[in-house]
Amino acid sequence: MTLVDIEVGLRQQRGTLDLQDIVESAAEFLEEAPARDIIRWAAATFGDRLCLTSSMSDALLIDLVSRVKPGVDVLFIDTGYHFAETIGTRDAVQQVYDVNVINVEPSRTVAEQERDLGPRLFGRNPDLCCYLRKVEPLNRALEPYLAWISGIRRDESPTRTGTKVVEWDAKRQMVKVNPIARWTQDDVDNYMADNGVLINPLHYDNYPSIGCAPCTRQVAPGEDPRSGRWAGLGKVECGIHL
Repeated sequence: MTLVDIEVGLRQQRGTLDLQDIVESAAEFLEEAPARDIIRWAAATFGDRLCLTSSMSDALLIDLVSRVKPGVDVLFIDTGYHFAETIGTRDAVQQVYDVNVINVEPSRTVAEQERDLGPRLFGRNPDLCCYLRKVEPLNRALEPYLAWISGIRRDESPTRTGTKVVEWDAKRQMVKVNPIARWTQDDVDNYMADNGVLINPLHYDNYPSIGCAPCTRQVAPGEDPRSGRWAGLGKVECGIHL
């Protein structure tokens, strides 16, 4: 069976086949497939009901997906706390790549959240802050889609080692596609160098993992790349991928 066979078979059955059955079949078939073939399968299966998300730490995933599906929707969660460099990267991506960047905002501005819940919620209750400014807005933005593509990798943290290339997102009742789940940091670096991928300039200032400005610090040589996220708060995930 080839990739084309599974695409055609799934399209023929799509009217009656449960999305979870698609996930089970695809996860097994595509486990060893190149990232571009995984994206090609997702585009063929879900069409315009497929999007991707980006934190604008870099444009690697955007570069990969736009080569297969030009004009794809890219959801960017504008938390109101981003570094200026991250907003600049978002704007550059819209100009450089053939994608449709959709700016996703929380239901309350930072000022409204501070008025209602007090200042510096990110320090007092980071889980709640992430939920209000990241998770809930993304949940709303994903509603029109059947599947979404993320750039998470198994080697990024212990919480991500079990990531499958295609999996069922039970919280959102949709399909989640992780085409670079098997990639290493060397794979990432090589692809970005070979393809001239846009990168957030903060990476050159010892920010290997970039989140909101109040909760992200520089990382010293030899430290875990994600140790700068929520430093000192005992937190490793924002909640989007858990």
